[in-house]
Amino acid sequence: MDLNLTGKLALVSGSTAGIGQAIASTLAHEGARVIVNGRSQSSVDDVVAQLKAETGSDVLGFAGDLSTAASAEELARRYPGVEILVNNLGIFEPKPFEEIPDADWQRFFDVNVLSGVRLARLFLPAMRQANWGRIIFISSESGVQIPAEMIHYGMTKTAQLAVSRGLAESVAGTGITVNSVLPGPTKSRGVGEFVETLAKADGKSFEAFEKEFFEKVRPTSLIKRFGTPQEVASLVAYIASPLSSATTGAALRADGGVIKSAF
Repeated sequence: MDLNLTGKLALVSGSTAGIGQAIASTLAHEGARVIVNGRSQSSVDDVVAQLKAETGSDVLGFAGDLSTAASAEELARRYPGVEILVNNLGIFEPKPFEEIPDADWQRFFDVNVLSGVRLARLFLPAMRQANWGRIIFISSESGVQIPAEMIHYGMTKTAQLAVSRGLAESVAGTGITVNSVLPGPTKSRGVGEFVETLAKADGKSFEAFEKEFFEKVRPTSLIKRFGTPQEVASLVAYIASPLSSATTGAALRADGGVIKSAF
């Protein structure tokens, strides 16, 4: 299927690994001009070179911490014409509630929520002028089913859902759509490394740990395994495309059925 993305300028924040890199790669394979973002210049350069070689598309790069206003504003100055904004930048960390200090709550909000709010505010005027755009927040099933082991993370993912829906309401009647995508437990680089560490500490293989995880920690999963970054990226690419023009204000699940709801 041709997603009609050729030539569209897309920014994927936090896209040097994991779900973000998979999204950037999928959009580039569809012919979009993709801006890869990460904090390290070397990691950005590596992914840009890789995607250029794989896709032949125009792949650009921006190294900077997009949880800060200065980096976001510099990015907007350098690439003012972003048509597709994928707010993927995010951090997670399991920690007991009593041990989460104020600084952690603020840091998680700045990275996971405010970065996307700020980027949307910067790029929305040009989208309004063109009467076309796509804004996508990569939330999580944890925004609906708050994990007891990382409440601060779940809070930020719920906040993304609220921002996404409210922003969609604010652009009603235009050619701009705003949606959120909710991955379930996904074997991204960070999660994969974290799970491998836990498995080794318990003297288990990854496969044994995965089986036990979905029996005890996420028993509502219907696929009974970790999703892949590509499975999330495929949904995001469609939502980013002109073909998805009737889909807006939605919280779309790529969660493997973890959220136990028919709606």
